[in-house]
Amino acid sequence: MKIYVFIDEQNLYLSAKKQGWELDHRKLFRYLKDKYKVQKVYIFIGFISTRRSFYRELLSIGYNLVFKETSKYLENGKICYKGNVDSELVLHCAKIQYYRYDKAIVVSGDGDFKCLIEYLEKQGKLLRILIPNKQSYSSLLYPFRKYMDFLSDQKSRLRK
Repeated sequence: MKIYVFIDEQNLYLSAKKQGWELDHRKLFRYLKDKYKVQKVYIFIGFISTRRSFYRELLSIGYNLVFKETSKYLENGKICYKGNVDSELVLHCAKIQYYRYDKAIVVSGDGDFKCLIEYLEKQGKLLRILIPNKQSYSSLLYPFRKYMDFLSDQKSRLRK
């Protein structure tokens, strides 16, 4: 069985940060391979030119990167970036990669993915939803509790 993972990197990063820890992407990749026997891991991420070394690191680990153009904004006098990857993740999962995998794992606690998760469940292609933060995820995902695992439960195993 071919299992693909689709990661909303911003949701993953911000959820760990909100909990006060930093995710080790190498450990996450190994965890996904060991626990779920995945074949491919796609990470959807906003492109920021100053982060090229981080992107090279992700590629060297084995991630498949899908970039989204980012927009800049100021928050409390600090430059911040926003790269909303939701549409790219849905497109890859429901169309571009759809016939290449048997089961999908979606990594996000964002309720914007409810329609994708419903679709995957109806098609018999949803394996798991990995929620980054057990204390903070969309109530729109509650009907899919039987598919949920929480990465925050693996914090000691996945942190830097």
